[in-house]
Amino acid sequence: MGGVGGTIWHGVQGARNSPRGERLAGALSVVKARAPVTGGTFAVFGGLLSAFDCAVKGYRQKDDAWNAILAGFLTGGSLAARSGPRGTLGGAVACAAMLGVFEGVGVLLNRVFNAGNRPQMPMIPEA
Repeated sequence: MGGVGGTIWHGVQGARNSPRGERLAGALSVVKARAPVTGGTFAVFGGLLSAFDCAVKGYRQKDDAWNAILAGFLTGGSLAARSGPRGTLGGAVACAAMLGVFEGVGVLLNRVFNAGNRPQMPMIPEA
């Protein structure tokens, strides 16, 4: 996903920043230079998030939205660890907030689309 997204993103940026007549060549050169970096970054983020999610799930013995939020906190903190304590905390909070928004939207969509499947009380006939 990171490779495909990086190819699209950097391809568009390379084409926009190239002169007319050289847009395809400019887009291809930027894609070759930057898309692997974006793909690798996405892979590291996804791998850490999955590992922390499994570790949190194993520790808590629960499967809920808090696992992803805690895993996001740990992932963001570990990716920003080279920035010092302040940067680490900022990265951890930002990543946890992002995962919190993702989980919140997922819960809301789940409730909206599953509203018709809830059991309902049978109609009581009037006497």
